[in-house]
Amino acid sequence: MKILSIETSCDETAIALVEASGGIKRPRFKVLKNAVSSQVALHAPYGGVVPNIAKREHIKNLPIILSEVAPGKKVDVVAVTVGPGLEPALWTGIEFAKKLRRGAFPKAKLVGANHMEGHLYSFLLDQKTENPKSKILNPKIYPAVGLVVSGGHTILLLMKSLTEWKKLGETRDDAVGEAFDKVARMLGLPYPGGPEIQRAAATGNPEAVNFPRPMLHDKNYDFSFSGLKTSVLYYLRDHKNANTNDIAASFQKAAVDVLVGKAARAARQYKARSIVLAGGVAANASLRETLAAKSAELGLNFFAPSMQFNTDNAAMIAAAAYIQILKKKSRRMTAQANLSL
Repeated sequence: MKILSIETSCDETAIALVEASGGIKRPRFKVLKNAVSSQVALHAPYGGVVPNIAKREHIKNLPIILSEVAPGKKVDVVAVTVGPGLEPALWTGIEFAKKLRRGAFPKAKLVGANHMEGHLYSFLLDQKTENPKSKILNPKIYPAVGLVVSGGHTILLLMKSLTEWKKLGETRDDAVGEAFDKVARMLGLPYPGGPEIQRAAATGNPEAVNFPRPMLHDKNYDFSFSGLKTSVLYYLRDHKNANTNDIAASFQKAAVDVLVGKAARAARQYKARSIVLAGGVAANASLRETLAAKSAELGLNFFAPSMQFNTDNAAMIAAAAYIQILKKKSRRMTAQANLSL
């Protein structure tokens, strides 16, 4: 099955062409083209994404990126993100997909996909990194604990299979990626904050400040990062000459400790065989390395997407659409800003 997929949920305009096969038990994906146009430079002066600017750029970039992908005449599915995300941005992708379905690909199936499911399945797109293909396709990797972390979401899942899961917990306030962005702003670092915090932390002392680990020892699996963010704010207020790199490293370690600690506890409690890390914050080297090491310590498989599939991209939308088709599930072709897992 050849899938042309479109992603415009936030500030990345992306189109991919993916061949999917193998069925629900052994899905395989061959990414033929995966084009992404970033708007980071346009939004950076505002310290965050401006929805109407994102919409304008998506409208401009979609035809250009489609010409780069050059899907040809044979496409079985046109898939597009319908949520979650910024509504003006989502609508541009949806309307573009509808136009393609009416024009260039009248015989193709039109599928609306869940952006977060795309992140969750993104580890299936590339088996050349941490994880041998045999392990990814082996049903014995389940049950698994899934940690989905991004600018808008921090979710812990118990995955019974590739298609069955229940939510164990989620953030009660700021998502971890949002906390990274806000702390970066406090430190005078440019947007987006996640990569900048990681860069500064690389030469900082993670033990310099003992920031709190919110809800780490609570019995539930929910998260809260607003208190950690506020703790950084008060520390900076009271320590005018604090070292930026030390603060970045100490904050990053506190956030990672919470994420890894809760994921590991869930894996032990539910006798998981694997831990799956997904979402834009999965690109954080400290989080990946610490969670991989903890998984190895517990004797568990560890899965994370290769770096090109961590942040928003359209290949992961193709994966979500393929599995959705196999499940015989459909989604409304409307922008659903608050769609969740």
